[in-house]
Amino acid sequence: MNNKLIMPPKFNKNQVVYFIGGVGIILDFQADSDTWKYAVEMEKVAECHIGRIGDETTIYLHEADIYGVVN
Repeated sequence: MNNKLIMPPKFNKNQVVYFIGGVGIILDFQADSDTWKYAVEMEKVAECHIGRIGDETTIYLHEADIYGVVN
């Protein structure tokens, strides 16, 4: 049995964060192994260089993949 204690999440719902693929808003988060996984809706842009399906895309990122909060 794994008795590791998970740290509280660094980010909260509705925070605007940045990461290697751009900027987005945190929709939700949940514990995932010994870290947190965040559902992030990428900001709406007219044209994107990473090839999205629609105007906005929701992605899942681990806490280490999020660089910080946009002020």
